[in-house]
Amino acid sequence: MVKKIKNKFFEVEIEMLDKKVFLLSDKVENLENKIIKYDLSKVLRGKNTILTLKTKVKEGKVNGEATKLQILQPFFQRIMRKNVSYVEDSFSGDCEDGSVKVKPFLITRRKVHRSVRKALRDKTKIEILEYLKSKKTQDLFKELIKGRVQKTISLKLKKIYPLSFFDIRILKVEAPKN
Repeated sequence: MVKKIKNKFFEVEIEMLDKKVFLLSDKVENLENKIIKYDLSKVLRGKNTILTLKTKVKEGKVNGEATKLQILQPFFQRIMRKNVSYVEDSFSGDCEDGSVKVKPFLITRRKVHRSVRKALRDKTKIEILEYLKSKKTQDLFKELIKGRVQKTISLKLKKIYPLSFFDIRILKVEAPKN
C-alpha cells in the first residue's frame, strides 16, 4: 500500500515589501529555488510592475529574494503621447554583491534631436553605473520600488532636457557574488 503525502501551505516572507505569501508543498526543503511572480500594481498605484523572487530556505524559514523587477508594456503604451521622444538603453553594471542588467526608459516633454537623446542616454548610463557601485542588489530593488533611484537620477537628467517620465524598465540580477 502506497502512503499518500499530504501537501500544506508554507509561509514565504518577502522582507523588502514586508509581505507574506504562501506556497503549497509537502516539505519545506522542496521550496528551495522556487520562482514567485508578485504583482506590484496596487503597491505602486497602477504602475504595471512584476517582481520576480527566488525562494531560499534557511533553518526552516523560507525567504524570497528579488531577482527581477519589470514594468510591463501596457503601462508605457498608456503614458506615451504624441510629439514626444523616448530614449531606451540596455547595459550591465556591478553592485556590491553581484552584477545586474539595467534597462532605463525616458520620455521627453517634446520631440528632441538625436543629439539630445544621445546625451540623455549617455548621462543616464553614467549616473546609474555610479549609483550601482555603492548598493547591494536587494537594497537597489527596495529603492526602485520606493522611487528613490528615479528621483535622484531624474533631477540630474533635467539639466540636459526636462523629462516627463523616467524609470528603470527592467532590473535583473545576472550573476550574484557568493
